[in-house]
Amino acid sequence: MKLTIPSNAEKILHILEENGYEAYVVGGCVRDSILGRNPNDWDITTSASPQQVKELFQRTVDTGLQHGTVTVLMDKEGYEVTTYRVDGDYEDGRHPKQVMFTSSLEEDLKRRDFTINAMAYHPERGLVDLFHGMEDMEHKIVRCVGDPMERFHEDALRILRAVRFSAQLGFTIEEKTKAGIQALAPNLKCVSAERIQTELVKLLVSPHPDYLRVAYETGITREFLPEFDACMETEQNTPHHCYTVGEHILHSLLLVRPDKVLRLTMLLHDIAKPVMRKTDENGRDHFKMHAPEGEKMAKSILRRLKFDNDTISKVSRLIKYHDDRPMPEMRSVRRAVNRIGEDLFPMYLEVQEADMLAQSEYRREEKSARLKGVAECYHNVVEEKQCVSLKTLAVTGRDLIQAGYKPGPELGEVLKEMLEHVLEEPSDNTKEKLMEFINKEKY
Repeated sequence: MKLTIPSNAEKILHILEENGYEAYVVGGCVRDSILGRNPNDWDITTSASPQQVKELFQRTVDTGLQHGTVTVLMDKEGYEVTTYRVDGDYEDGRHPKQVMFTSSLEEDLKRRDFTINAMAYHPERGLVDLFHGMEDMEHKIVRCVGDPMERFHEDALRILRAVRFSAQLGFTIEEKTKAGIQALAPNLKCVSAERIQTELVKLLVSPHPDYLRVAYETGITREFLPEFDACMETEQNTPHHCYTVGEHILHSLLLVRPDKVLRLTMLLHDIAKPVMRKTDENGRDHFKMHAPEGEKMAKSILRRLKFDNDTISKVSRLIKYHDDRPMPEMRSVRRAVNRIGEDLFPMYLEVQEADMLAQSEYRREEKSARLKGVAECYHNVVEEKQCVSLKTLAVTGRDLIQAGYKPGPELGEVLKEMLEHVLEEPSDNTKEKLMEFINKEKY
């Protein structure tokens, strides 16, 4: 097998080898190259110690010397070069207490998580595949190297990584590996919220975000997103739906593009339905006010998982308005854009479409026609540059002060009054007409 590797990576291998050391590209870059994907990083494993690596290359960064890793800089690109190592005992369920360097490539590869990540490659010696990673790739399987219980005991994050890799690659998880996940899912309590967040986002923006179902079935989500488990167990006895809340969420994830904010919104858009569910005397379920309650729950969940404030703000606002249904007419849509926000309105339309398509066929034609009409009105608002917020109002606070208004809260009220008028009469968004309007209102 011949893989194409970057010339700088090959140069590093050559320098190490001509100085008497072994060296290979290793791990994810080998896996992705075989699959025809473009690797993000090219990692190198070597028999040289970190100090020996530092002596051979002019520009290096001490990335993680205690773990044997030095970053070698070549033409402004960084390549992580790590010494063959054997991990000591894992006392915290995440990190080895100590790392011992070894001269054996096999020892280094056998400590890795999954067979598909435990392959090394050298341009002259070819592929080193001691744990049948190629075979597992051919059969589209994620399998632990060695005993799954040992691998997951060592590092609990691997439990979530197994599902993430399966979602990214469209692979199934091998049965013993899956059993290990199920047995040790509670160990995810050892993993930081930041690391769980990273893996969750990678899973959600993958080609198979619905593989979150596997995370539910194996008890993973119970550890960091129990609200989703409640959704999976909540029926929707209403003609508008044909799935449980959780299955509706999983289907909706597939119907929106792989953007972090959009996928997180679909994951959490109905998160409050289990707590807001009411069943009437006819056995029909209602979920009134689940959107504003969902906004609050989403903020709490996203904070718990240590998301940044910008993501929390956008996702929670989209959830708050995901059920907002303006009429397909210009005035109604202008007000909706003002309410939801110019920045998020295009995303809101995508959320509404995904939500609708993951429902039953009940009144689908009518729902689709309304949404299409709203989208057309929105495009007209944009094309005509109609004012929908104070940002594009033709009058500013400074204009009002120059016209004799005193600075203070009254100024804001006057601007809001003008905006309300413009939302009704977009052609009046000129300085002259607005000053004329406000002077009439004043007197």
